[in-house]
Amino acid sequence: MFDLTPAAGQLAGLVRGVTDGDLKAPTPCPDYTVADLLDHVNGLSVAFTMAALKTPLEGTASGDASRLPLDFRESMPVRLDELAAAWRSSSAWEGMTRAGGVDLPGEVAGAVALDEIVLHGWDLARATGQPFEVDPELLQVVHGFVSSIGPDDRDGSLFGAAVEVDSNAPLLDRVLGLSGRNPAWSLG
Repeated sequence: MFDLTPAAGQLAGLVRGVTDGDLKAPTPCPDYTVADLLDHVNGLSVAFTMAALKTPLEGTASGDASRLPLDFRESMPVRLDELAAAWRSSSAWEGMTRAGGVDLPGEVAGAVALDEIVLHGWDLARATGQPFEVDPELLQVVHGFVSSIGPDDRDGSLFGAAVEVDSNAPLLDRVLGLSGRNPAWSLG
């Protein structure tokens, strides 16, 4: 078990910092604008909260700007807080659950939830020019998760092909590379 609160709080702060002018900007996620990414995060927040509560939802958090709630700056931080709170229960980590249409052990679902929060937090920060920090212990968990993904699972559904990053690069850069992201991506 680990606490998703610091990462969820970081992402909530980033969401609050998104301006209306940011919504159509590109992100490190191919084919996602900031608004698409926000809708994806909104959906995954609900899906992984329900996974922790063992009452999973069917479907996936696809990312469609037309579905983004108008009050996203207020409602998404609440959903992210609910997500972190749901994973503070030991029962969330036990047994099986379901997220994104996939059956997972609770402990794996918790790692996937953290991975989503951290990576999309970085995506959002980069796309909107906001600073990004991640708790070093949580980054280690995400590194363990992305390191476990084999080449056959890098078809774009979870991650794209790994981006080569120097082995001496900071851990965040190595995590980003393993997740198929270019750590040097920038809006400009």
